[in-house]
Amino acid sequence: RAASRSRPFPAPWTPPGGCRLRRPSIPASFPAAMMLLLLLGAGAALFGLLDAWYLLRLPLALLRARWLQPRLRDVLQEQSWPGLVLPSDLDWLLHMNNARYLREADLARCAHLARCGIFDALRALGGSLVLAASCSRHRRPLRLFERFAVRTRLLGWDARAFYLEQRFLSPRHGFVCALLLCRLHVVGSSPGRLVQHLCQRQVDSPELPEEVQHWISYNEASSQKLRAESGLGISTKDE
Repeated sequence: RAASRSRPFPAPWTPPGGCRLRRPSIPASFPAAMMLLLLLGAGAALFGLLDAWYLLRLPLALLRARWLQPRLRDVLQEQSWPGLVLPSDLDWLLHMNNARYLREADLARCAHLARCGIFDALRALGGSLVLAASCSRHRRPLRLFERFAVRTRLLGWDARAFYLEQRFLSPRHGFVCALLLCRLHVVGSSPGRLVQHLCQRQVDSPELPEEVQHWISYNEASSQKLRAESGLGISTKDE
């Protein structure tokens, strides 16, 4: 037993020929390659699960409107937003699909409100904006790599909401390819107070165009019908 305890450990096995096996070395570029693969995977997941382009472009649009463009002193002044039809914007007919019109209009609208100072007034008065209704009309399709401009202007306001018009204009021949009407409800304040805060005086809304008045009547009739179908009272208002 004593002899077995003092027996030395066997020498490591040596392959025939006398050469020892070496541990494989990791290339110096391996960590960088793994990091690149992780970044590519994260980017693919981001673009696959979220509208990443929108989430990137919206803060850039707000920064551009706030810091790189002059302030619009007149709340009724029109602003132009440039755009380009990319392959990711196309439908199966190779036209810009309807959802992209709404996305581009949203970016142009946010930039316009930032340049007008309405966002600053909302922050000062403790209010917020909610898109309550929108209506789009398409007159001519926009095709791949075609440039366009979204011209946004404030048409007027009432006791609860702002009304904006947005035109998708082809700079090549000046044709209005699409037209959007938007109703922005003011929550926690009122449009009149916001305009008064911006202009430092009481300002009356311009008279809304006839087609906008018809659109407002349609929205009200639709709301009353939905209230009746759901059993709510006529006094119940949309948020």
